Amino acid sequence: MLTQLNTTWFSNPRSDILSGITVALALIPEAIAFSIIAGVDPMVGLYASFCMAVVISFTGGRPGMISAATGAMALLMVTLVKDHGLEYLFAATVLTGILQVILGLLRLGKLVRFVPQSVMTGFVNALAILIFAAQLPHFIGQKWVMYALVALTLLIIYVLPRFTKIIPSALAAILIISAITIGFGMDVRTVGDMGQITSTLPLFHLPMIPLNFDTLAIIFPYAISLALVGILESLLTATILDDMTDTPSNKNREVRGQGLANIVTGFFGGMAGCAMIGQSVINVKSGGRTRLSTLVAGIFLLFLILVLGKVVEQIPMAALVGVMIMVSIGTFDWKSIPGLIRVPLSDAIIMIVTVSIVVVTHDLSKGVFAGVLLSAVVFAYKMSKIRVTRTFQGNTATYQVRGQMFFGTTTHFGEQFIYTDDSDRIIIDFSQSHIWDSSGAAALTKVLTKYHQMNKRVSITGLNADSRHLVERIGVTAGGTH
Repeated sequence: MLTQLNTTWFSNPRSDILSGITVALALIPEAIAFSIIAGVDPMVGLYASFCMAVVISFTGGRPGMISAATGAMALLMVTLVKDHGLEYLFAATVLTGILQVILGLLRLGKLVRFVPQSVMTGFVNALAILIFAAQLPHFIGQKWVMYALVALTLLIIYVLPRFTKIIPSALAAILIISAITIGFGMDVRTVGDMGQITSTLPLFHLPMIPLNFDTLAIIFPYAISLALVGILESLLTATILDDMTDTPSNKNREVRGQGLANIVTGFFGGMAGCAMIGQSVINVKSGGRTRLSTLVAGIFLLFLILVLGKVVEQIPMAALVGVMIMVSIGTFDWKSIPGLIRVPLSDAIIMIVTVSIVVVTHDLSKGVFAGVLLSAVVFAYKMSKIRVTRTFQGNTATYQVRGQMFFGTTTHFGEQFIYTDDSDRIIIDFSQSHIWDSSGAAALTKVLTKYHQMNKRVSITGLNADSRHLVERIGVTAGGTH
């Protein structure tokens, strides 16, 4: 118990605390921006980020991962807020959490293993592009000072680690750039220009909505969309962090944890959220590894809101933009570009399609769903190739079946036999094949029936245990003669 507690919470305290502080600073402009997208007060996004980070630090399945208000979730809320108001958003957030807990109990987290590597790479690259593109509007109408400060931020981030790693370079960059702009009184865009931070605690609040079927009919479609998108983005982010840190995570626990976090968030005036790959990458690259880093991010965010709100409003956006550009550069899988000519053409197309759809729609879920669907089609096409070769030995013809027997290959399988002019004794060898479904078993039955009508003896050999069980269930004697 104590060993596990130390491993998941206190094995890396200094780095976790500093990385959590860095993440908290990076969360503020993102939370405000996503609140604006959803059409709600900036404090709704800030409260959501605080609640999500604190709760998920205890309930999540991936230590060091950051959950908060996100753009993908905010886009799904726009119509609900516009048509029905903020209280319905709170109710939808609670229902989103309930649905996620249920899906977690159903062990939906296992489904992430069915996301192909090409889709995962496309997801990562698309997200990096979106993070970078989201920083570009901050340059509109700005003078050369903005560009210079962003360049200085990136210089600090990449050069400082060569001299010292006592403090995360991203945090050092934010502090140094803030000191320069405040000290010299520079006229630059700040966090305060994005939205006002109110120094008030989030309070428990029951959504003020009618408790009836009509209300459920309104919020349920939004809740199910939010739940699925939140799970998808969280599981993919967890998988990416697994690879970055060479440590495993509990995906089903993560799904349940996201649900519990959203339930709490909805009751404390926040909007639905999920894992944030940008801030999670900042946390990992700044040295954050345990649940303590996530907890510190949430608590320090609340501290910034309550105590240092006016100071935070003076932080130049140039510093935070520089940090997020660093995140986009670090997130993008640069090896995947030259890798396009080495991987199979189908994998390259799937990755490009995933990236394109995400970038065009700004919706990660649509790109991933499209990539998975295209991968399934490609897989089905590849699996639909079956070969049947015919050899002779005396008066016996042997058919060697190579490939997978399922509904997509049954027609071609049946066409490979020469029924009328065939030998009197037939052997069908399945040692290099597998029968997957009833269609495959039915196709075999048709072949056996035709030969039986011609009084020819047929033997089936080489069936593995699963294939044998399937064909025998529908009345075929797998090893016998017909």
